[in-house]
Amino acid sequence: IIFSRKSSRGDFVFSADRLIRLVVEEGLNQLPYTECTVTTPTGHKYEGVRFEKGNCGVSIMRSGEAMEQGLRDCCRSIRIGKILIQSDEETQRAKVYYAKFPPDIYRRKVLLMYPILSTGNTVIEAVKVLVEHGVQPSVIILLSLFSTPHGAKSIIQEFPEITILTTEVHPVAPTHFGQKYFGTD
Repeated sequence: IIFSRKSSRGDFVFSADRLIRLVVEEGLNQLPYTECTVTTPTGHKYEGVRFEKGNCGVSIMRSGEAMEQGLRDCCRSIRIGKILIQSDEETQRAKVYYAKFPPDIYRRKVLLMYPILSTGNTVIEAVKVLVEHGVQPSVIILLSLFSTPHGAKSIIQEFPEITILTTEVHPVAPTHFGQKYFGTD
């Protein structure tokens, strides 16, 4: 449905949101937690887990913003930062235009959201900005829906400590994702 040019926008968004939810939940599973005991309404003790504090999401605008609601649906109070990166039309190099993060991002685990990983250049620039703000690559989890082998390899070569979660690795990525998701195609 996501790859088909015949899919309606409604079907596309519905399917994309399902995939986003799956990758977000797996990203949350990778975050640190502590064990805790709660008392049930019937008075019984239950041994469970809760997230440790100090997590945040960062979306790479604009397509990464499609993943924000999925993250908020699973983790209501999570802080979310944003990075705007666009490719220069002449040089094709990724350039950072805007970055806004929680002030203590250097102490947080980061779920970096970018649904389509094609060349890897945009994500590499985003990770560089996070590193400039004191974030260690080892605490960054990239949440992606589709990745090309080249894109994933480029990121891992530059930042081997980063974790990449994706639903599919394939030579062809649906680069129309942002336009179709937001209805600007």
